[in-house]
Amino acid sequence: MTQAATTPWRPNAVQEAVGLWAVGFLSIVAAFLLFGGTSIPKLVATVGFLYLPLIPMRWRDEDYGDYGLSLRAWREDLRLFLLLSAVVGPLFFLGFAAFVEVLPHLPPALAKHLTPLMGEARFQPRLPPRFGEWFIDQLFVVALPEEFFYRGYLQTRLRDAWPQGRKFLGGRLGPAFWLTALLFALGHLAIFQAWRLSVFFPALIFGWMRERTGTVIGAALFHAACNLYVRFLEVSFFG
Repeated sequence: MTQAATTPWRPNAVQEAVGLWAVGFLSIVAAFLLFGGTSIPKLVATVGFLYLPLIPMRWRDEDYGDYGLSLRAWREDLRLFLLLSAVVGPLFFLGFAAFVEVLPHLPPALAKHLTPLMGEARFQPRLPPRFGEWFIDQLFVVALPEEFFYRGYLQTRLRDAWPQGRKFLGGRLGPAFWLTALLFALGHLAIFQAWRLSVFFPALIFGWMRERTGTVIGAALFHAACNLYVRFLEVSFFG
């Protein structure tokens, strides 16, 4: 008498997505505790973001293109990137400048949780040292892997479980959208810096771009541009 073949257990979409997020988060925490001050935690994050989703993707015979890593909408991605850069850039500059003015008047205990920046500030435009290398790093090592994992893989799998949502300017915003932004912010606590929770707000724009175009390319471009712009402002105000 032969035994019936058993189907291997597979997690549902939410278990799979949140489980892989937890594995990635704990791996970065461990790397930071063991090798903080080196490039190893960053390497662990990049590798995890790019390759952890491959495990369940292979179960379903999927590839990176199924999760938005594709140039199929590159014109729309580029158009949105340029439009958002033109709108958000000046607004963020004004907000950053206002924060710089308020910062010296905040209690030190509060200020250290809001920003790593301290000291007298005066705006003088300048680029950070080795800006070209940093540009490549932010686009290909930071933004693209993070956008593939969070907006590409994570947001897609959560949307498989919770497809509901309301359309806003061409992008569907539902439970998957909001939870992805929250997990993105919490993931930045892996290196124990509370001010990094502020990435929740740009994550809303990244997630909307993903919903609008169906790819992560525009979101990756805008993500990298945001990181570079913040660094430019930090150096220009604080030296």
